[in-house]
Amino acid sequence: MTTAAISTRDIRRSFGDLIAVDGVDLDVQRGEIYGFLGPNGAGKSTLVRMLCTLILPTSGKASVLGLDVVSDDDAIRRRIGVALQEAALDDNQSGRELLDIQGRLYGLTGSEIADRITQIGDLVDQGALDRRLGEYSGGMRRRLDLAACLLHSPELVFLDEPTTGLDPASRAAVWEEIRRLNESGTTIFLTTQYLEEADELADRVGIIAKGKLVAEDTPAVLKRQVGDDRVVVQLATDAGAIRAAHAVGAVPEVNGVDVNGCEMVVATAEGASAIGPIAVALDGADVKVEGLTMRTPTLDDVFLTLTGERTGYEADQHESDPTADGQPDAATNSGASSGRSQA
Repeated sequence: MTTAAISTRDIRRSFGDLIAVDGVDLDVQRGEIYGFLGPNGAGKSTLVRMLCTLILPTSGKASVLGLDVVSDDDAIRRRIGVALQEAALDDNQSGRELLDIQGRLYGLTGSEIADRITQIGDLVDQGALDRRLGEYSGGMRRRLDLAACLLHSPELVFLDEPTTGLDPASRAAVWEEIRRLNESGTTIFLTTQYLEEADELADRVGIIAKGKLVAEDTPAVLKRQVGDDRVVVQLATDAGAIRAAHAVGAVPEVNGVDVNGCEMVVATAEGASAIGPIAVALDGADVKVEGLTMRTPTLDDVFLTLTGERTGYEADQHESDPTADGQPDAATNSGASSGRSQA
């Protein structure tokens, strides 16, 4: 367990009778961008907190940069950067004061801190650095938190849903910074509910459901495993969606139907030849169709097939496990706290 950036063997975490992480074996190679996906409550954030040494495993083994997460926690924290879902920022501080304190906690000099702020300038609004954080928008606060976790040039960075709530321009800036970091040799462990984000950035993807790792491979391989083409039906209203789904599901070429509001996604191995029969079935179901298109499988299809759920990124972003349910994070960045909890 010394060559990989992250290794876990049968790692588990329970909260009373609730099993949040249930025997996960994971290997993330140095220099890799690893995307970690799962529905709300699947155990993503719990696993990240164990790897960041914020909570202890109930059982099993885990190492980060060759160091044990239980016995070498202080050494791990000096070498990683962490941006969790909730940024614990002091509204009375300025952005520059936050970055200065973060840098000094890691032993950087004033000139080194100034250089690093310049280097990560694309992430932060340089003109707003001397303003109080209480005046920052949600997106500005998120980007500043990311900048703080990168200030000390960590070897491994944990990004827990880093672009949630960001506008498209801010999201693009974060993606570019992730790529730049990775090109310089930094390993990235990225949890996200944006499937296109994992598809765009990750070398490999792991999918967790109900505390277990259910799939792991490159995005391209995972999409090929789904196999079927998808016919996407856009209905005028959702009033007849269930009736339409039953009608389409009876078409011989159709292997599955998923309904989400006014959108129906139909799985079929027949591709273009199935569109005609599907259209006939929809006409027979007496529903108004506004659009009918065909596409190849996406990571969203992989996710839905393996977990039975959509990612839920349009819903509540705060994962509903006991470590993220109404309780503040033990730390926003990797060196901010030494307290950990043990089940």
